[in-house]
Amino acid sequence: MRSSMHGRGLGWHDTVAPPMMLESKPRKCGLTMAIDKGLGLNALTDLLDMAGQHIDFLKLGFGTSLMYPPGILEDKIALAHRYSVALYPGGTLLEVAEIQNKAEAWLDRLCRLGFNVVEISDGTISLTPQRRRSLIQAAVSRGLRVITEVGKKEKGYRFNVEDVHAQIAADLESGAERVIIEARESGRGVGVFDAGGEADLELIERIVEGIADPTTVIWEAPLVSQQQQLILMFGANVNLGNVQVDDVITLAATRAGLRGDTFRHYAGRMLKECGNA
Repeated sequence: MRSSMHGRGLGWHDTVAPPMMLESKPRKCGLTMAIDKGLGLNALTDLLDMAGQHIDFLKLGFGTSLMYPPGILEDKIALAHRYSVALYPGGTLLEVAEIQNKAEAWLDRLCRLGFNVVEISDGTISLTPQRRRSLIQAAVSRGLRVITEVGKKEKGYRFNVEDVHAQIAADLESGAERVIIEARESGRGVGVFDAGGEADLELIERIVEGIADPTTVIWEAPLVSQQQQLILMFGANVNLGNVQVDDVITLAATRAGLRGDTFRHYAGRMLKECGNA
């Protein structure tokens, strides 16, 4: 029986290559934001060992981090830093702090804990434009990278395109680095997806038409079918969010053309390059 260590580290190197070579971190596009809904330290270590190179942001879903045992949050932050993954708490936790009149104190604690990214949203509550801008600027002044989110979490919510364009422009002007297009963790019946999880392609195209720089937007697409559809629409370097942790490698393979639907897009070019066409 051959040793399990035989060829360790070689993998497929110099034998076969992905049809599409993806950028390595730190990336400006082709970003993947995965969602952690309660991983323990061992599970997170396994995830980052296996897929850390493909994860740019890891969101601690909604308010889950408030329910951790003592010390676990700090350990997860330190672990993510070691893998160059930007960990941040879901925007719902900021919204809870806001209605308790503790948002600025919460931002201070965020910094002391070692976070370097924050999400600012009003998916459940309502923020005035002035307050939203103030929170973004307060976070930036503390040295935090800011991701905002547009849209509401209520079932059946649909975007007004003009409002989306105005909100994205205002957030970026206020200092946000990226803006997330809301789809919740279900990907059904919210934003650009219908109750069955199918994308409204016309709505997506109308939103994109009014964005000066599409790389500033992250599309929440929790379902694999949605990720495939957006990659086929916009290419391998579309920014995708709320990716389930079990789907991160699948998404990387899809981006790279190692899945049937995206491979078809690269096959013709590959045949020509190899002299088989």
